[in-house]
Amino acid sequence: MDDILSMKESVLVYLDRSGGLEKLAEDCKRFNDPQQTEAVYRFCIRVNPTDLTEVDSVMGDCVLHDILRATALFQSVCFLAIKTLSLIDKIHTESQVNVILNLTHLPPFPEYTMDLCSFPRVCGPVRPVSVEGMVIAITRVTKYTQGARFLCINEDCPSSAGFGHIRVHAPGATESATVRNDFSCRVCSSQLKEDVKFRVLGDKQLVELIHVNALDVLRGHQQSSFRYQSVTLFLRDELCNSMRIGRFYRVLGIPAHVHQWPNITCSVEANSVQPWEPEYGHRVSGSFQELLKNTASSPWRFSAVVAHCFGLDVAPPGSYNTLKLSLLLSLVQTRTDAEDTFQNLDLLVVTADALILDRLMAYSLSLACRGVRHQTSGEMFASLSRDEHGAGTANINAGSALLATGGICMLGDLGCYKKDKLDAIQSVMESRTVSVFIPGRKFGEDADQQLSFPVQCSFWALTDSSRRSGRADCALLGTAEMGPVPVQLADAFGLTIQCRDGMGDQALLAQTVHTLQQAVQPGNPPLHPSCWEFSTPDYQELLAHAQGLQVELSSAAEKIIHGYYMASRRVRTQSQGVEMSVASVKLLISLAEAHCKLGLRTQVIEEDAVIAVLLCENSVTLKHGASALIIPPDAVFPCDLGDVEGLHKRDAILDKLHQNILRFIYAYAPGADTYITEE
Repeated sequence: MDDILSMKESVLVYLDRSGGLEKLAEDCKRFNDPQQTEAVYRFCIRVNPTDLTEVDSVMGDCVLHDILRATALFQSVCFLAIKTLSLIDKIHTESQVNVILNLTHLPPFPEYTMDLCSFPRVCGPVRPVSVEGMVIAITRVTKYTQGARFLCINEDCPSSAGFGHIRVHAPGATESATVRNDFSCRVCSSQLKEDVKFRVLGDKQLVELIHVNALDVLRGHQQSSFRYQSVTLFLRDELCNSMRIGRFYRVLGIPAHVHQWPNITCSVEANSVQPWEPEYGHRVSGSFQELLKNTASSPWRFSAVVAHCFGLDVAPPGSYNTLKLSLLLSLVQTRTDAEDTFQNLDLLVVTADALILDRLMAYSLSLACRGVRHQTSGEMFASLSRDEHGAGTANINAGSALLATGGICMLGDLGCYKKDKLDAIQSVMESRTVSVFIPGRKFGEDADQQLSFPVQCSFWALTDSSRRSGRADCALLGTAEMGPVPVQLADAFGLTIQCRDGMGDQALLAQTVHTLQQAVQPGNPPLHPSCWEFSTPDYQELLAHAQGLQVELSSAAEKIIHGYYMASRRVRTQSQGVEMSVASVKLLISLAEAHCKLGLRTQVIEEDAVIAVLLCENSVTLKHGASALIIPPDAVFPCDLGDVEGLHKRDAILDKLHQNILRFIYAYAPGADTYITEE
């Protein structure tokens, strides 16, 4: 008894020091409406285990290892405070005070972590644990019973009135554990009957969380037979809608066994939810630092060498350089910034050799912090199923695009999709949202409902140009055969790259020899000697570092981008009837920023804008034909980069193209003479 009194005293001291008593008094004001009478009054108390342990180590240990007992002690103290201070006159018994302890954190030890890869789960005592993972499914918000008042049917019993029998929800308890018709009176053992008008309802939402390592399976390169299983989280009241599909979270909660005869399900009652991101290395390797020093004379060279040596496990150096650079730019630019604004860079590849490029894109996907390879037979956006935990509501399961939130979703060959699926892809890419229709009758609701989810990922896809589409405008100068992809869908992707076999049989022979060597002697040095060699971990660290850079657009780069957009819109509208949308400006800025980051710089300069213009102009030409700005098909990599001389030659060609862009802007952009001189 003395120990209990001592612990209650410690709780009171902690509430006084932490401001908990002031918050309790403030929360009581909303319950003082004379028209409102409830059986249970709910209070959330924020508890810092470290601070509580400094006040009383025994009480701190109780919170960490016996949360239900600690909750009862806080409940008793709060009831005494409410009655002593006359905060709520309608509370008559301690059981009417429903206290929820929200923990700020847990000790960073394995004993307080619930590893979603381990088995069995929840074999120890019921105590708070930390769970980290990705949301793969979520339900609608439904109602549950927070608390209910029961009265004895024996009118002579004292419990036939008052608040002697109050039942509140406990972690892991089902609805039937709180409300049913077979409870007995503690005084006379007669049957209890619920006083329905005093029932208190709350919000409930179920979330499926899976281990972050499941992303290795979603990338499509998992070789082992290891499988991942999700765990169900119960979000209640203020925590509802605090988690989004496809995001990472760290959840503090209480593990419990949900009994639904004949099954027992492991679940976690969420206590607090915090956004979380896995930690990745952000250190630039010594080899790339040395390369950056050696190429400091030109802002174009570092990114050129990085792209030239990229993906040597799939393709020989020097092949598909424009595609390699575009993949790297997309990897760098796909992220969510500090203001939760998503930056993306979609990519459509036109080729007659889909096999090799599919492998190259799959290799690039493995370097993304988050990447999902969509399987044609799977769900791309979202699907519905019935909740299996007794609620009977709709369970919204994430498809590939939602699972890839904040990363890359690789669609593969668009020729494998039917027209309705291509139309759905186009609609989602244009609106950046996916809508889910929930029929009310099927899932026990009175009305139908439609929910929308943001799609925050970059899409990669390829199309086989050998499949003729029959487009009437393919005869225009510069246009490419898109296969089964309509122009509207290609426009939705933004950046379109065509990979040509520029050297014919020589390129085919080089690719064949390279593929055979990788198959027979994987990991051996390439047959093509180069003065630059970088490993896959080097690229992972470089991309992670570049992705986190905060860049600023210089006035010179802004003038190039704005001038090119105005000139191109004027020329193409007059000659081709093609409208250059505002999305083109976003694409240009995104490309310029990505090239700046890949060069490990923090200010977007004029040379970055030139690369963005060349990539964008080539992309528009492939879809709508050439304009007055005449540039070669492979303008970004117009020559071989096998040695230093090749870098000098490329710089000279890019300087000439830079001048051509300035002349084009000066000639066609309205008002260009105010910021570009004729010289």
